[in-house]
Amino acid sequence: MAHKKGQSSSKNGRESQSKRLGLKKFGGEVVKAGNIIVRQRGTVHNPDRNVGMGKDHTLYALVDGTVKFTKKKADKSYVSVIPFEN
Repeated sequence: MAHKKGQSSSKNGRESQSKRLGLKKFGGEVVKAGNIIVRQRGTVHNPDRNVGMGKDHTLYALVDGTVKFTKKKADKSYVSVIPFEN
């Protein structure tokens, strides 16, 4: 009986890179325009005022201001950025 493994594919190597999803900025935090607020799969959080959504559902700030999370219709979470007073 052979004591060396034949030349087949290895049994490990299935681990994928972690995607670093989740909240990057929390409610009440100050953000600049372009700052990423949430990285997510699907719309766990939805964009509201002054927040844009990328093609991978990433939410980002469109203006400088303060982040605010709210629950609206059907108990869905919405993210908005309240601009600074000038």
